[in-house]
Amino acid sequence: MIVVVGEALIDLVIDPDGSVEAAAGGAPFNTARGVGRLGGDVAFAGVLGTDRFGTMLARRLADDGVDTSTAPRVDLPTTLAAAELDEHGAASYRFYFAGTTAPALDAPPTTTGDVLFAGGLGLVLEPMADTVATTVAGFDGMTMVDVNCRPHIIPDRQRYVDRVRDTLLHTDVVKVSDDDLDYLVPGAAPLDAARGLLERGPKVVLLTAGADGAHVVTGSGERRVPSMPVDVVDTVGAGDSFGAGFLVAWADGGDLTAFDDLDRLADAAAFGARVAAIVCTRRGADPPTRPEVVG
Repeated sequence: MIVVVGEALIDLVIDPDGSVEAAAGGAPFNTARGVGRLGGDVAFAGVLGTDRFGTMLARRLADDGVDTSTAPRVDLPTTLAAAELDEHGAASYRFYFAGTTAPALDAPPTTTGDVLFAGGLGLVLEPMADTVATTVAGFDGMTMVDVNCRPHIIPDRQRYVDRVRDTLLHTDVVKVSDDDLDYLVPGAAPLDAARGLLERGPKVVLLTAGADGAHVVTGSGERRVPSMPVDVVDTVGAGDSFGAGFLVAWADGGDLTAFDDLDRLADAAAFGARVAAIVCTRRGADPPTRPEVVG
């Protein structure tokens, strides 16, 4: 069982021409759906609203095979994110979260599992951020964190960086992009910054760089994983899908703690890269099924 804790929200996807489409989103939400569509055993433990958007999010999770029995339902408006696409399909985000569902997670999930996944706004919005940090620290199993920085909504950079560092003390695998590292370790070369994260606690760093592929960084070695060239529609949900693909492939491989097996780590990251590439060929965060990935 993979337990995903963090935000579920509605992406208002805004095209360059100004047209708007509402889509289910949130990094952990997308990751949970991705795991479910790939056949993984997964539960989502973020807050869902009782409004129409919240009901849509709950239904989408259930349709993709995600257990929502430990996702609290609350009478608050669903959190919104405006994803503004440029002419190349790349997304920039603005969030509307005051008094909404996602930050309202104020207690660790009661469900148990073998793997815990967290990150995204779960490391920013309070009280959810404190709940996520407590959950990661107390989890008895493998932990993975996708940092997924959103600098423009972080009110206190030092407090945020300190929380990330404290959380990484209890993290086995951390996924970061080159943009994340530029915010966390300004001025450092991405690979150097990724190597530095190993000193903070993680056994594995997954460094993603979009079309330039990814690097698996461990204390015993490193491996570059190329991206799969595709015609990009947009990049919404690509990083989340990478994480979902990695988790499913890693869990399928057996021993969840074999973090010195660089070949297996690279294979799992390559599977994640294929999943992410497929998502980039689609509108919004629309993760593929396993047959779509493996043929």
